[in-house]
Amino acid sequence: MEKNKIHDALVVGSGPNGLAAAITLARAGKSVIVYEANETIGGGARSAELTLPGFIHDTCSAIHPLAVGSPFFRALPLEKFGLEWIQPPDSLAHPFDDGTAALLTRDVAATAAQFSRDARAYAALMNPLARNAEKVLDDVLGPLPFPPRHLIPLTQFGIPALFPAALLARLIFREERARAFFAGLAAHSILPLDQPITAAFGLMLGLLGHAYGWAMPRGGAQKIADALAAYLRSLGGEIIAGRRVESQEELPPARAALFDVTPRQLLKITGEKFSGGYRRALENYRYGAGVFKVDWALDAPIPWQAKECLRAGTVHLGGSFAEIVASERAVEQGRVSDAPFVLLAQQSLFDDTRAPRGKQTAWAYCHVPNGWNGDATALIENQIERFAPGFRARILARHAFTTHQMQTHNANYIGGDINGGAQDILQLYTRPAPRLNPYTTPARDIFICSSATPPGGGVHGMCGYHAARAALKFLR
Repeated sequence: MEKNKIHDALVVGSGPNGLAAAITLARAGKSVIVYEANETIGGGARSAELTLPGFIHDTCSAIHPLAVGSPFFRALPLEKFGLEWIQPPDSLAHPFDDGTAALLTRDVAATAAQFSRDARAYAALMNPLARNAEKVLDDVLGPLPFPPRHLIPLTQFGIPALFPAALLARLIFREERARAFFAGLAAHSILPLDQPITAAFGLMLGLLGHAYGWAMPRGGAQKIADALAAYLRSLGGEIIAGRRVESQEELPPARAALFDVTPRQLLKITGEKFSGGYRRALENYRYGAGVFKVDWALDAPIPWQAKECLRAGTVHLGGSFAEIVASERAVEQGRVSDAPFVLLAQQSLFDDTRAPRGKQTAWAYCHVPNGWNGDATALIENQIERFAPGFRARILARHAFTTHQMQTHNANYIGGDINGGAQDILQLYTRPAPRLNPYTTPARDIFICSSATPPGGGVHGMCGYHAARAALKFLR
């Protein structure tokens, strides 16, 4: 870094949103520098040998439907910087206790056909969304879309999206399989499924599966961050890792500062710049449920009863509709279900860089109360064993992340909350505080670019992109 150089902008945090913000600024010709507290960049998009040498595990995000569908990422030449997407034959498998499974495929009709009497209802729900996926994403992945650019597609998504997922499933589907399948998609909201807008998560993940697939990066999630960083450097941007920022006074001068952090850290770093209503809003910002995560090194693929599961990169382990609803409700009540809903990824089935020859990896988590101190390893493994008898016999080593260890690994994961704050109806588009431009703050040169801004959690870079656009208006 050139001594005494004053940058146009600095970014604190090198997660996908921080890097997206820096890239957007650099593409506009601005000088930008990124500071990262950890020695390894990437935030929620990192990989490491957590269990045994040669076994590459994603430390947080693993499967990336939002990344391949992101309007921002699709506009970047990341493939020139080493990012290669792998598409499993099918995106998702949802096994049932009868030894069968439902698959989320790229073909809406083929997916619908698995649901018998609900085939027509599923197709009627998802076909318009899959056909107009790009238009829906353009409107939904940002601040409140007023006025909407694509009124009809947004309406087709937005009206059912307002419903609680459990209610929408009961209204639209008549049979257990389709209801359970949709509940599993919606449970990515990390909210009780009787809350409004939880249906939005199920609809979004369904349309992404049909339109783009649930892809994974060859070599691990770290490759996303590495490609973003390489592209940023090619534009003249700088990155300094291993530099934790405790106060804005520690930072060099810059015309604008963007923070890929949640409200708690923002107050700590820049709190003296805020007062009144904005400060109170940040202090009252609500964090959501946490996750308990386990990674395994395996000596063979998971022995699923439903062989269809071997076609999918992601497997939802929740069984019935009622069980999934009960599991997510338990978390809201401050406890963990004895049969928790488990999200599992089996990347090494499709990516031979993840494990030594003949071996496999697996990645899974369940939702738990924020800051939960318990150990859910046995509960998660019980759910896998339920649908894949003999799973435990194939474990060579395991590694678990508690909610506190998740936060230590990534300071944005307060209490294990991987979404940077609860994404319920009160905090979906008004995060972190009600403002016409949620990426700005009362301090005109300070911006927030983390998943604590719309559209929230997920590896898509859109929070960073929108925040950088707000910063560019100020810089001009």
